[in-house]
Amino acid sequence: FSSFSTGWLDHARRYTDAIVERLGLGAESKVVEIASNDGYLLQYFVARGIPVLGVEPTANTAAVAIAKGVPTEVRFFGSETAADLHRAGHAADLLIANNVLAHVPDLNDFVEGLSLLLAPEGVLTIEFPHLLRLLEEAQFDTIYHEHYSYFSLLTASRALERHGLAIFDVEEMPTHGGSLRIYAGHAPREPGERVRELRERERGAGLEELPTYLAFADRVRREKREIVRFFIEQKEAGVSIAGYGAPAKGNTLLNYCGIGRDFIDYTVDLNPHKQGRYLPGTRIPIRDPDEIRRTQPALVFILPWNLRDEVMEQLAFVREWGGRFAARSPEIRIFL
Repeated sequence: FSSFSTGWLDHARRYTDAIVERLGLGAESKVVEIASNDGYLLQYFVARGIPVLGVEPTANTAAVAIAKGVPTEVRFFGSETAADLHRAGHAADLLIANNVLAHVPDLNDFVEGLSLLLAPEGVLTIEFPHLLRLLEEAQFDTIYHEHYSYFSLLTASRALERHGLAIFDVEEMPTHGGSLRIYAGHAPREPGERVRELRERERGAGLEELPTYLAFADRVRREKREIVRFFIEQKEAGVSIAGYGAPAKGNTLLNYCGIGRDFIDYTVDLNPHKQGRYLPGTRIPIRDPDEIRRTQPALVFILPWNLRDEVMEQLAFVREWGGRFAARSPEIRIFL
């Protein structure tokens, strides 16, 4: 249910404006998104009169998209699905795969499907968290069971090249703590200057060398000790703490660090599908955001740190009783 994040909707709207202009998309074009969720992105193409199709395996989110006027195929995506869609006339002039590549257990079958569904002169854009930023900022909490892979531009290039696709442009973005948006098409396509520069920067950062990852492991262990120390100090000072959000990255952080209800009283989330449930492992209850106003915690710990500014704006009323915010940035710190 991506539409619960206003920041993500803004990102989707800006992408739509830019790519429609860049590719000259119109009523004769076809836009297909893989893992289209609740229609958060394709709705903006629909509003412009551009034909779309979403491919989304979760029926409840697909139903929301369909209600928005976004045609959606409720299936997992791979080479078989792609072949069926291609035969049905859905060859994509623009094929989109945002934050799904890491979730795929059979990467080769998935990328083969992208190649099959992309029209001969079509453009594929893929967004994914950038491995370089994960390492540089110790974003260990983005490592969890839903992610099978973690991509650099170098590894994404290899995965696509095995199936006849070539990256010709790349953009670095702030989303999800630092992401890449790659542009690809059927080979041959010459890599642009931004592609060549980033590949060299990744090699220079040691992304193809094992010691880089061993050093990352040591840093993560140090980060864990700092996080635990922070929570102990706050509780010993009598600070009441509530959480904000119930993201996967939050569960990684809390369980790895052993932070449970002895530190955080509850967390809140805008998504009604999460309210009334519990965070896995820690059993911290998930409540409606109004609970923060009712209980007035001294500190709100923001679990989706990539949405920190959005959350602090949404919960600006916390400052009315002298409340503060905390989040990783990348080290854990307090924000007034």
